[in-house]
Amino acid sequence: MKYFLALLVAALTASPLFAADGAKLYAQNCAACHGDRGAGGIGVPLASVINRLVTDDYLKKTIRQGRPGRVMPAFGTLTDTEVNAIVRHVQSWAGGAVAHYPATAVRGDGAHGKALFDKHCAACHGANGEGGKGTGVTLSRPRELPIMAPALHNPGFLASANDHMVKNVLMKGIQGTPMVSFLKAGLSEKDIDDIVAFVRGFEKEGVAESATLVSSDEPALIVDSPHDLNTTVTNIKNALGGNNFVFIREQTLDDGLVAKENEDPHQHIVYFCNFGLLSEALRTDPRVGLFLPCRITVVEQGGKVKMMAVNPKRLSRLFNNSELNKMCDEMTRMYRAIMEDATL
Repeated sequence: MKYFLALLVAALTASPLFAADGAKLYAQNCAACHGDRGAGGIGVPLASVINRLVTDDYLKKTIRQGRPGRVMPAFGTLTDTEVNAIVRHVQSWAGGAVAHYPATAVRGDGAHGKALFDKHCAACHGANGEGGKGTGVTLSRPRELPIMAPALHNPGFLASANDHMVKNVLMKGIQGTPMVSFLKAGLSEKDIDDIVAFVRGFEKEGVAESATLVSSDEPALIVDSPHDLNTTVTNIKNALGGNNFVFIREQTLDDGLVAKENEDPHQHIVYFCNFGLLSEALRTDPRVGLFLPCRITVVEQGGKVKMMAVNPKRLSRLFNNSELNKMCDEMTRMYRAIMEDATL
C-alpha cells in the first residue's frame, strides 16, 4: 500500500497540472535583478549568458549557492522541483540548445595564465578575480558598461562553473557584453587553457576578501543614557559635528503616523548625515538608501533613557555585498562614538 501511494504521489507531482511554474517562480525570485526576460540589471544578462554557454547544473548550483559577498543570494528555501522549474524557464530562452560539457579538468600552465589574466581580464574582473565594483545598477557602475563583470574568485562561481564552460565562454565571448571572444582577440586555445587553469587555482587560495561579510550578532546598538530625554537629544546633536556628521532634523518617533496631539513625547528620533559617506554608500549599493539618512532613536521609559540605532554591520550581510564591509564597520564605530559622547 505504501509503495502504491508513493508511486501515486510521484505520478501526480510529475503531472503538468502539479508542475512548478518556472515563469512565475522566476518572476518572484529572479526578475528584479536579472530582468523579466533576462536582459540584466543588477544581475548579469541571463538571456545572453545561457545561449549555448551554460549547463543546467551550473544554473542549479548558482541558485543554490549564490555568490557570497556579491549581491546574488543563495536560495536555500526553494525546493528541487522549484529550482528545476526556474532552470527550465531560463533555458527556454536558448531555444532548446542547452550546453553540455565533459567533466574533465582543463589542463594548462597557471603561471602563464596569470600573466594573460593580468593583461586581458583583470581590468574588468579585478586583479584577484574579485569582480567589478558596485551592484550593477547605473548609479554604482560606469555608465558605458552594460553589466558588472562577475567575480571569479568566489566559492559560488568556482563550485558551479565547469572548466570547459569557462573555456567555452573565453573562446566564444558573450554577445551584448564586454566579454569578447579571446580567440578573435588573438589568443590561442592553449592560452585560453592556461587562463582556465589560473582561474581554477583560486580554489587553493581560500575565500577571497570580496566573498566575505562583516558579521555581527547585534541587530541594534543600544546604549543607556544617564541623562533625561531632552538632555540626551541635545547631547547627540552636539556630538554630531565632532564625528563629521551634520544634523538634519529631530522629531517624535510617531510623527506623521498619529495626530499631532497624540504623539508620544517620550520617543524621539534624531536624523543626521555625512554627505560624502552617503554618496559613497549609494555608489557602492543604492539599496542602502533605505536606511539613510542616519538616525538614532531616543526612548524614555520608566524613568530610564536609552539610545538605539540599527547596527550598520548588519547591512553588508543583509545585502550580501562585501564592498560594504569597511563602510559598515566604520559606520558602526561612528554610531557608538556619537552615543558614547552623548552620555558624557
